[in-house]
Amino acid sequence: MSIVPEYTQEVKDATDHLYKLVKDVIPPMEWEVKAPYIYRINKLKKEKNVVILAHNYMTPDIFHCISDIRGDSLGLAREAAKTTADTILVCGVYFMAETTKVLSPEKRVLISDPSAGCSLADSITGNDIRMLRKEYPGVPIVTYVNTTAETKAEVDICCTSGNAKKIIDSIDSDRILFVPDRFLCRNMQTQTDKELIEWSKGSCEVHELFTVDSINEFRAAHQDLVVIAHPECPREIVEASDFSGSTADMIKFVEERRPKKVLMVTECSMSDNLTGLYPDVEFVRPCNLCPHMKKITVENVLETLETMSPEVFVDSEVIKGAQKSVERMLEVK
Repeated sequence: MSIVPEYTQEVKDATDHLYKLVKDVIPPMEWEVKAPYIYRINKLKKEKNVVILAHNYMTPDIFHCISDIRGDSLGLAREAAKTTADTILVCGVYFMAETTKVLSPEKRVLISDPSAGCSLADSITGNDIRMLRKEYPGVPIVTYVNTTAETKAEVDICCTSGNAKKIIDSIDSDRILFVPDRFLCRNMQTQTDKELIEWSKGSCEVHELFTVDSINEFRAAHQDLVVIAHPECPREIVEASDFSGSTADMIKFVEERRPKKVLMVTECSMSDNLTGLYPDVEFVRPCNLCPHMKKITVENVLETLETMSPEVFVDSEVIKGAQKSVERMLEVK
């Protein structure tokens, strides 16, 4: 167990400015427990030249108080590749840490809990891709970034929820295998004349839980509610929403439109994190949490910094293959 300082005056003075960002979602008594961890983490990361990445679905104490770079999975990996830090600590799920290692193979990459998985990444393997190539010879394969490095190494190109249409349009084929998220595939099918062949086994266990009935109930309870949904949601959810986009697009929507009330149909921590940034917006929370994201805590982040483990390793040949599919995506303008 990590030995952390008590909530002393020194800790209070060093963290009070951070509490202003999370005070609406972390009560004072809870903050006094978390603040010593945050204080120690912020000291250690400087001493050890570690940069901390935090996905948009991290809890507010991680997102606002200890991270150096925040964003979606690919944005984090791209920014991490630019850093001069010796070590990158990923606060997210395991495939994100792998993607970071693929784009920064010379750096040490850490993740506090390697068991932090993803239903999408777990739904398909490199062997599945090889089988699909036999079943659909000559058909190009696009994979969503929410996959393992092994899967990325076997496909033609990657995409994000934000650039999926652009990637699809860039491919010189009327038929495309789009894996693994079947709901993202169906949502993209409405935006292209190309035939998208879905992987029926893939979906996000958080986004597939939302229902049209629940959205209608929120609309009935909150006048002038603006509903924005992630495209990992089922098609009927996207159709019932006012806007759909990646986590980065959702944040941009809130920043530019400043709706009085907004329901973010995605992982609940997104709303908690934006509350501190946009206090003039009321966030109505559906509160579907990702159990994998929540395996990352300030407690185990501190332990990782103290021990500089667990470290993420990816086979060098897998890295080469995965780099190609990611770099092809980055070349699409």
